[in-house]
Amino acid sequence: MPLDPATICVLANPGSGLNSRDAAAIDRAMAVFGPAATLRRWQPDEPLADAVAQALADGFTTIVAAGGDGTVRGVAEALMGREAALGVLPLGTFNFFARGLGLGPDPAEAARALLAGRVHRISVGTVNGRLFLNNASLGLYPLILQTRERAYRRFGRSRLMAYWTVISTLAGARATRRMVIHADGQSHDLRSPLLFVARSAYQLRHYNLGGAEAISADRFVVFLLRDGSRWQMLKAVAKLALGRVEVGREIASFQTAAMEVTPASRRPLVAMDGERERIRAPLRFVIHADALAVIVPRPEDRAGA
Repeated sequence: MPLDPATICVLANPGSGLNSRDAAAIDRAMAVFGPAATLRRWQPDEPLADAVAQALADGFTTIVAAGGDGTVRGVAEALMGREAALGVLPLGTFNFFARGLGLGPDPAEAARALLAGRVHRISVGTVNGRLFLNNASLGLYPLILQTRERAYRRFGRSRLMAYWTVISTLAGARATRRMVIHADGQSHDLRSPLLFVARSAYQLRHYNLGGAEAISADRFVVFLLRDGSRWQMLKAVAKLALGRVEVGREIASFQTAAMEVTPASRRPLVAMDGERERIRAPLRFVIHADALAVIVPRPEDRAGA
């Protein structure tokens, strides 16, 4: 049964990718949803959880996150464990979660796919209780995001700028960091400049990395960039962007359903779906089965079908 537009509340982040470049993008999606659907705009300095809580209190049962992966993560975290469903309008820069669902970049087409879609519950990962849908990481990647946000504020959002910030961050990267990892009854004391914890099968396939089947089995796929010189790190990251990185040589990988990471810092900077937060160590990664209701498109409505 198609979604009733009267049950839909769209929460739009005007600063996200396409929203910031194309003011009419959200209007095209709302035209498809029709006048019965409700649009509410929020600013990044306002608590997104409060906006979701108000929408739920007002009786909406489908909360549509209109923005990028960070906006989607914020709405999803507020909906975790609830019956209300998450819908996604992919209006960000990369939109990995939406692309994994089969939603294309056109706002109107994505809105039509949501209206005809169905509710499906998915498992999600958390780190110390903070939800992430695509990935969580510490080390180099959170530093890259810091550089990226400064560049976005100065030059505007673009994929080219996103890739440039990777190179500039690695060029000035600090030494590798020690961390202790406990997983599956084993303990590993090691040094690595980057720990990357994946929960998106789409993102793994996008970068030609193995382990996509582990996501469906409610496991994390964990990657560790091997210790090396800045030049070696630059080469490894460049090969990763091109889908040519060699797992086992340039990066180590393993799969687990839960793990605890104790880095050298007491409050390491952790990136979760593009958002950054300092979280008190140790970092406990946990899978929550069927914790989130999501609107997924019909097979015939998936992008590229």
